[in-house]
Amino acid sequence: MRKQKKISILILVFVVVVATSLILSAINKAKEEWNFKKELKTIAEDTYRYFEDFTDYETGLPYDIVRIKNEDLEEGKHTSPTNIAMYMLSTISADELGFISGKEAISRIQKILNTLEKMDKWNGLYYNWYYTKDGSIMKDWGQFISQVDNGWLSAGLITSGQAYPSLQSQTSKIVKSMDFSALYDPKVGQFRGGYFVDKGEYTGHHYGTFYTEPRLGSYIAIGKGDVSADHWWKMYRTQPAKDNWQSQTPKGEMRNYHGIDLFQGHYEYNGVKYVPTWGGSMFEAMMPGMIMKEKELGKNGLGLNNQHYVNLQIAYAKEKGYSAWGLSPAATPDGYSEFAATPLGISGYKDDGTVTAYASFLALEYAKQDVMENIKVLKEMKIYGKYGFYDSVNLNTNRVTEAYLALDQGMIMVSVTNYLLDGIIRDHFHSNKIASEAEYLLLEEDFMIR
Repeated sequence: MRKQKKISILILVFVVVVATSLILSAINKAKEEWNFKKELKTIAEDTYRYFEDFTDYETGLPYDIVRIKNEDLEEGKHTSPTNIAMYMLSTISADELGFISGKEAISRIQKILNTLEKMDKWNGLYYNWYYTKDGSIMKDWGQFISQVDNGWLSAGLITSGQAYPSLQSQTSKIVKSMDFSALYDPKVGQFRGGYFVDKGEYTGHHYGTFYTEPRLGSYIAIGKGDVSADHWWKMYRTQPAKDNWQSQTPKGEMRNYHGIDLFQGHYEYNGVKYVPTWGGSMFEAMMPGMIMKEKELGKNGLGLNNQHYVNLQIAYAKEKGYSAWGLSPAATPDGYSEFAATPLGISGYKDDGTVTAYASFLALEYAKQDVMENIKVLKEMKIYGKYGFYDSVNLNTNRVTEAYLALDQGMIMVSVTNYLLDGIIRDHFHSNKIASEAEYLLLEEDFMIR
């Protein structure tokens, strides 16, 4: 009897110890999560300061880039449609996170809209570079109309109109006038890269690779009715297997979606199946998911591929022996260059050990723990300044590029806001009919990579 009582006491002690351990573990995890969210909010507040300090007061147009050289600022007082979109989305984010008031956000976006209405356009589409001081075209940089940049601008406008109904009439009017069909090649079923207005000619290439950043523009053009939904299924998941110039021979099979035959191809790296980007960068893969509900709706398609892609980016950096990860186009000391986890691309960009912070933030909703650790490593490299993370660091030379880009600041802002507020930027975008009516495109596809 005494022995049984002793055993019961031991069992009770064991249960109490285990329960206490689990409770303490849960408390520590909750504390860690709370601290991480607090850190992210601070990063976002610092990041948004870029737009507060480097946006033209009269036009509301954000500067493309600011470099710090010998403590002096070199301000790139020109901007693009994507930069403008990033400023609008970042301003919505700043309001949602409580950094500015809703009234202030509306005022800032209103100023942008008023300028956009006056700027020169081609078939309602915007040129690629404008001066921030007056919104005039930078003619010395070429009069180019970009499909991908106009796609992002339209996304920023749609989202702004949904976040602030008082702006909706104005944003809808601008979006409606943007005629994406002017860049579409119906014979191929794909978009041209763009159009040179001064030369009167289209680019020689099409945006044929599906898993790249132009897919957002494709989604919006279909939702607007500017192009047929057939276009979605006429882009390449991989190049056909017979095209032996690509980085590896894809595996897959023919599938039929809405009467369109599609080669449902994929690559494989380290035993993981995935649909590749063109260059292998995080930017191409993950940027559209800031706006589109790829994770939520593309369970067997884009969302699943995003998860695989993030995992492989991290695995590639570890395989290379890098102390951090996040390989994607970024500013360099001498300009701007494309970087990537080369094997993840159809025709992979280079990898020289340069990583950029925004690439980590794009992965927040897929690899929180890895992002948390990566942010810590990057901060220890002293690449954090007044406006958040400097744009890049070369892990082989430890050389930091002390520059801030509107594009990259915007990606950090929106990614943090979506993570902290359960995808609120995507919710705004998808509450618009243009986005919601095309959701079946995300729902239906099976990438066959499980």
